[in-house]
Amino acid sequence: MSVCDDTLLCNYPKCRAKLSGFAWVTACSHVFCDQHGSGEFSRSPAICPACSSALSGKMDIVRSELSPSEEYKAMVLAGLRPEIVLDISARALAFWSYQVHQERMYQEYSLSRSDAQLKQMEKVLTQQNQSRELELTAMKGEITSLKKVMEEYKRKYSEVSERLMERNRQYQKLQGLYDSLRLRNMVVGVGDREMQLQSGHQDLNTAMARSMTPQKSPQYPTIGPEGDSRFFSFLEHDGPKTFFKFSSPARDKCRPFITKR
Repeated sequence: MSVCDDTLLCNYPKCRAKLSGFAWVTACSHVFCDQHGSGEFSRSPAICPACSSALSGKMDIVRSELSPSEEYKAMVLAGLRPEIVLDISARALAFWSYQVHQERMYQEYSLSRSDAQLKQMEKVLTQQNQSRELELTAMKGEITSLKKVMEEYKRKYSEVSERLMERNRQYQKLQGLYDSLRLRNMVVGVGDREMQLQSGHQDLNTAMARSMTPQKSPQYPTIGPEGDSRFFSFLEHDGPKTFFKFSSPARDKCRPFITKR
């Protein structure tokens, strides 16, 4: 029940609902909704759910109508002496004051509990913020060190790239020199082979020319324009055997021919 509201609240710890219609009122100045009052006070002995007081008297538990009719209001206190009416009214007002005081205490307890939880949460939040600040500081330092490492790696990478480009240039230069030398060697080799072929042809021509030239025989006279008479006289002296021997110093294909006359 709030201070600015005139509606009673159920005193059951887990209910706290606004009361309307019927309510269960106990001698210990507690009030409950019809649902929880019917459930709790149906057992014997009855125990107050709010303060755990035993309610064994006949009038310790009363089911009251919160919005009575006009006839009930006119007849409930009729015929009673003024002091009894005032006593009943005082007790009813005391019950109401107790409910208001109890609600205020409950609200203060809830507020203090909420304040304690809030302080605990603020403390935890402060610790978390401090830990986050430390982590952030450590991460900033790590980022700074990583930036330095990255700069060092960039510098090394640029140096390695320059070295690689220089090596590539040297490689291209050496490759060009190698290609030029290989081409030169190929040209020189072709020239040498041509010279060898030419010298071979010359040697072959010389050998063939020598083979075609008749050789002088030590046994027979050479036939020529000046030695015809000597040749024929030799033939008359020697008989029908006449040898013409052709030999070549380069080849052995030519064999001596024998001519008989």
